Amino acid sequence: MDYFELSSESPYELLLKVAFLIPISHYFLGFLFLLSVFLYSFIEMYFIQELFTGFRGKPVSLTFNSCCDLYQEVVSKCKTLNGRFSSTPWLCSPHLQTAFLQFFGRAPACKYRRQIFQLSDGGIIALDWLRNIDVEKSSIERFDGVWSDDKSPIMLVIPGLTSDSDSAYIKHLAFKMAKRGWNVVVSNHRGLGGVSVTSDCFYNAGWTEDARRVIDHLHTQYPQAPLFAVGLSIGANVLVKYLGEEGVNTAIVGAAAICSPWDLLICDRYINRRLVQRVYDRALAIGLKGYAKLHQTVMSRLADWEGIVKARSVRDFDHSSTRVLADLETVDTYYRKASCTSYIGNVMVPLLCVSALDDPVCTREAIPWDECRANKNIVLATTHHGGHLGCFEGMTAKSLWWVRAVDEFLCALNSSSLIHSKKMQITTVHSPLETSIDQAPYVNITEDGLVTAFSNEPSGEVGSQQNEQPVEDDKVGDRIRGVNGAMQLETNATTQYDPRSESTRLGDAGSKGPGKMLVTPEPDLDAVIVPVKRCLNQLSRHSKISMWVLAYIAIITSWPILGSASPMFFKKKLRNIFSLKR
Repeated sequence: MDYFELSSESPYELLLKVAFLIPISHYFLGFLFLLSVFLYSFIEMYFIQELFTGFRGKPVSLTFNSCCDLYQEVVSKCKTLNGRFSSTPWLCSPHLQTAFLQFFGRAPACKYRRQIFQLSDGGIIALDWLRNIDVEKSSIERFDGVWSDDKSPIMLVIPGLTSDSDSAYIKHLAFKMAKRGWNVVVSNHRGLGGVSVTSDCFYNAGWTEDARRVIDHLHTQYPQAPLFAVGLSIGANVLVKYLGEEGVNTAIVGAAAICSPWDLLICDRYINRRLVQRVYDRALAIGLKGYAKLHQTVMSRLADWEGIVKARSVRDFDHSSTRVLADLETVDTYYRKASCTSYIGNVMVPLLCVSALDDPVCTREAIPWDECRANKNIVLATTHHGGHLGCFEGMTAKSLWWVRAVDEFLCALNSSSLIHSKKMQITTVHSPLETSIDQAPYVNITEDGLVTAFSNEPSGEVGSQQNEQPVEDDKVGDRIRGVNGAMQLETNATTQYDPRSESTRLGDAGSKGPGKMLVTPEPDLDAVIVPVKRCLNQLSRHSKISMWVLAYIAIITSWPILGSASPMFFKKKLRNIFSLKR
């Protein structure tokens, strides 16, 4: 009877009674556990993975051409680039690395000497100098600038978006190189570093004219000093684009691009994909709006000020400001033309590129692996972790890994023979103005959010042959420059090697050269061999299968054809032998 009474009671009432018996502190601990699991996943922490490996980190991945002299003579001597990167244990997250740099940074004290550089359009740029004597003996009386006959290397630094010489990552790099005995000069963007905008021209991600003027000025003033350049974030995009535009005509003898966005269109899609990325988008938009408010008197006259005030993302700001100042129809057009990816093939000076695969701002999807591998003047170093411009290492997080990497690279390059060569080897790459993004006006966004470009050009044997042709040394690119109080885009004439046009030109030349060479293969044999070759090439290129396995596949694939053809071949041979005997 008692059992019947217990079973008749509602199970929910029993559960409720049991729940009241559990102490509140246990609920609190359970809530903290679930919150920790959520935050661990949300901010993409990797502390447990690092704990299992003893915080040894992961090896730095290097991508370069197999015939790259830059790796053999310079990068192979850099222990940092050939070693491992281990994050600070309590900063095992790309978001913690990025946020810690922004809010704390632990930057060393740098006492700059400012030089105001006047531009031809009436604008001004603040050049902040930091020399070895400024960090070693700051108490003595210092002279302005650097002696014109000084042979010490000069490193030009191009900051990121809305950053200046006072940013923590800039100070880390400048202090490190000044300690080495280098003269460091930070080229602040227009309107940043405490200077006003004195013309109707503003900077943007594709604006290379200011960097060109500063580099020419430094080379003219200090002709005996080797000139290096380092670009960071948006500054890296500007630097790589400038190097691609100039080719061998630049005064830069070596450069480094750190955390470059590479393709602004892909980065724009990425930064709006997830909630955590939208936080960065919002933060960058706030910084851009603050920059616009500093120069409201000029900006409100040239751009859509109402749209700038209402902007809640970088894209909104670019739509109301950057696009209007550049006189472009759409924001996507600006992103395509300002991206440096299409200029990588024409870089002719030693260039080190550093990117983190977990960068929360500049996605790994935009990294131009193939373009960097094809150019013999470029070495791409990627780390598994580090965030955006972070890469804090050590228990105290007082140093940045990429600063050590740049230090070793530039010092090794300065002592090598590469900077004395006037012209690097012409590389075999894609045409600098033809990328998958440029060939088609849109990108394909898959269901999982990945961004892939699709092209209008058909793929085939002809396309693969065109990609193997050398690029001309002519200056190519889109330069953004100020015209009549606004910024416009000017597309320079390009000279581009095209095998198809070359064949047509030779064919029309008559006696001056041979026409198109037509080969008529046997239809049956060609129909069998060509598909097999294409399959083997795809396997070798994408799957990286060994040649022994490919040979085995080729034998198995062609064995039915050879087996059916061999009896006919031997019968014909035997018939000829017997006919000769008769």
